[in-house]
Amino acid sequence: MLTMFKYLSFKFLFSISITPFYLLLISGCDNKDLEVNQTPKNNEFVNRIEGVAALGKLNPLGEVRKLAAPTSGKGGTPRLSKLLIEEGDVITKDQILAVFDNRPKLEANLKSEQASLNILMSEIRIKKREINRYQKLVDKGAVALIVLEKMKDDLLISESRILMLKSSIDGINVDLDQTQLKSPIDGIVLQILVREGERPNSTGVMNVGANQLMEALIEVYESDIDRVRMGQAVDLISENGGFNGSLIGQVSLISPQVRQRRVLSTDPTGDADSRVIEVRVKLDNASAKKVSHLTGMKVIARFQP
Repeated sequence: MLTMFKYLSFKFLFSISITPFYLLLISGCDNKDLEVNQTPKNNEFVNRIEGVAALGKLNPLGEVRKLAAPTSGKGGTPRLSKLLIEEGDVITKDQILAVFDNRPKLEANLKSEQASLNILMSEIRIKKREINRYQKLVDKGAVALIVLEKMKDDLLISESRILMLKSSIDGINVDLDQTQLKSPIDGIVLQILVREGERPNSTGVMNVGANQLMEALIEVYESDIDRVRMGQAVDLISENGGFNGSLIGQVSLISPQVRQRRVLSTDPTGDADSRVIEVRVKLDNASAKKVSHLTGMKVIARFQP
């Protein structure tokens, strides 16, 4: 009996002494597992908070011009007779882009006025010779002075007609210059609004843009805009594989106005009524050169944290 009692006492004491060790060991294992399990979640949470992705499109940086047609003498616009470029063509300043149908008539008027000017100048040369000859006869008393004075008056009238003809020719040349649509900038043809045979309206003939520098117009959700800042680095890829690799840029402007989306995603589940803020991202030179002919292409932008 005594032996049994000693055995039970020893077993009890052993259990008491070893229990804290097991508890410590189990606790340590649980904490380690908890830390391992929580670390990726925390990192995932931080990355999710800091990373901002948004949809946008490429656009020339700076000048985008809407080129209008000239007006005729009656206030209307002539028809487009010849289109010399296509959308996407690279153009240079003063390059002729289109010709209007009022040009042939003006060219005919110009030839007529130039011919009249040449005839009048010949007549004036003849009149001057006659005046010199009559002046000698008047000096000799062979001809009355009144005849010479009348000839001089006729010469003055002819010379005034020369001024009028030259002024008319200058006006026709101005009108002729307007019958050809010229590019005001070096750049690219963005959109042609009128085709041959059509009469342009208030929308103009075409849009051209200076594409030496390019930017991306990115629509950032209003809930994400607090993580976008000026000068922030941005990587851009094509939403539909329009170019290989990625583009590099920096945030150059954050619009102060909130509006609805205009650049819609190909994802049918996208929210077209979402409120966004336009962020302009200026591309570096290498990226701009790579996509200078891809104005309007959709891109996905990732703002670096």
